[in-house]
Amino acid sequence: MTDESTIATLIKRIEVLEAEAGIRRLQARYMFLCDTPCPEFGVRDDAHRIDLIMELYSEDAVWEGVGEYYDDQFGRAEGADAIRRHFEGFWGERQDPALLLNAHYLTSEQIHVDGDEATGQWIHMQPWLFSDGTSLLRSSRLNNAFRKIDGVWKITRTRTENVFITPLPKDCAESYPSTSVLMRPWR
Repeated sequence: MTDESTIATLIKRIEVLEAEAGIRRLQARYMFLCDTPCPEFGVRDDAHRIDLIMELYSEDAVWEGVGEYYDDQFGRAEGADAIRRHFEGFWGERQDPALLLNAHYLTSEQIHVDGDEATGQWIHMQPWLFSDGTSLLRSSRLNNAFRKIDGVWKITRTRTENVFITPLPKDCAESYPSTSVLMRPWR
């Protein structure tokens, strides 16, 4: 190998590692913004939260629930405007019982980079706690796509498929925050 080809090979490997790290941060940020209560400091309301989530998506993105359980529950939203309406429908409606807590845990990560395009698969778990004391544990498989646009990785597809949903015992959580202070600036 010549010095030039060695350097070119190393640059390509570094670019893949940087892409994987960027995609990992992007997917984790999306999940972070979807947690309830929202842990992002300074988020004024759900409309602001949705604005921050939409910054993560490309204009031509698709958000879809697939499979026998999620087809009817989530459907398919094509384009940024439709995805925004999807989130507004989730957070914009007053839920009864109210959602007090959900937190997303990602595992089984696989990221595949091909230049300025990539796919990623994860399994995620999330507990849901409601104001009436009911709760459930939900698990889904994610098969998402990403594209580098103007030097920034964006989500081009969120595809989620149910693995399982199971109820948890009533009032199973002993403690949980009503608001998150994790990201509040130090005093």
